[in-house]
Amino acid sequence: MYAILRHSTGIRHFVARYFRTSTTTPFEDIREKVTAGVKTAMKNKDAMASTTLRSVLSEVYNLDKVSGSKTSSSAVVGVLRKAVLRRLESAAEFTKGGRSDLAEKESREAEIISVFLPPLMSEAQIDHTLKEVLAECPQDRSSHPRKSLGQVFKAFYSRVDKSNVDADLVKRRVEVLLNANY
Repeated sequence: MYAILRHSTGIRHFVARYFRTSTTTPFEDIREKVTAGVKTAMKNKDAMASTTLRSVLSEVYNLDKVSGSKTSSSAVVGVLRKAVLRRLESAAEFTKGGRSDLAEKESREAEIISVFLPPLMSEAQIDHTLKEVLAECPQDRSSHPRKSLGQVFKAFYSRVDKSNVDADLVKRRVEVLLNANY
């Protein structure tokens, strides 16, 4: 799925220049950046970008209504990541169905949204944090390593924002590191 984004790096650079944004740090308010992106797209009469970003903002506003207060930047990043993933999955399905025009549209929307996402933690950063967590967690050598998974995940996610990591990668790395320790 991510192959669609990898081969279209030219679009990513174009979108980054178009919205005059660089990679977003986790400390910036993502909602404000997306809102500014909508305004820029509307000024430039870019219907696809404005519609895409407004649909994402709509999801964020619905989350605000459900929670009763303004959603945190972390939750907004989660909404953006899910929106990108949905579009990439749709693009893959359209490609399978022979609808390359719709696949291209979905991948372009994914590119537009992904410009506003902060980068995910690298595997090395995840490993470093996991090694610290494993060093602190008490481990019973006589029991199976999977029994301590819950404690490890809880300690890891107390240190790291869940929206800044790939959960599947974290799970794989935890299993590898736990099996290496036993």
